[in-house]
Amino acid sequence: MAAESVNHGRRRFLTASTVVVGGVGGVFAAIPFISAWKPSARAVAAGAPVSADISKLAVGTQMTVAWRGRPIFIVRRSEEMLSGLAGEDARLKDPKSEVVEQQPEFAKNEYRSLKPDVLVLVGSCTHLGCSPKLHPEVQPEPWDSQWKGGYYCPCHNSRFDLAGRVYEGSPAPTNLAVPPYRFESDTRLVIGETEGAA
Repeated sequence: MAAESVNHGRRRFLTASTVVVGGVGGVFAAIPFISAWKPSARAVAAGAPVSADISKLAVGTQMTVAWRGRPIFIVRRSEEMLSGLAGEDARLKDPKSEVVEQQPEFAKNEYRSLKPDVLVLVGSCTHLGCSPKLHPEVQPEPWDSQWKGGYYCPCHNSRFDLAGRVYEGSPAPTNLAVPPYRFESDTRLVIGETEGAA
């Protein structure tokens, strides 16, 4: 009788051990399979869309994500930032964003964006590819006594407004590019796809 209970207990132990080891093995076997669903670093560099959570992006601030090996600037613009855009046209090289390659059709508007308060730009100066810095404050700056906020590229002094439009007198020939993007929700952007491409 004692031998039967020892065998029964041993059987339970071996069964439980087998289930645990099998479960752990199943998890380890599933990891490469699930990882294969994610785009490779090469695919991401080649242009796979990237998602950005903008739920914590405060008004007047910028976040940066990488897409195709380039920085993408995402800015939450305030009403004051938006109101300053209209008065700058006379000082800009391409105020109406007529250079077609610089933005998708949906961004050919005064804000160069899908939603007025959210600006999305490729963060590379169109002169030599340096990364311009955001200076959102409306105040005189050493590079512009009439500054109303925007981007300043310290490499060669190119200046862009808060819609990424280039100022006259800057070495940059064209506006900062707007990448293809869409809103997945009010708080999430997909960069690398446009509406209807989901």
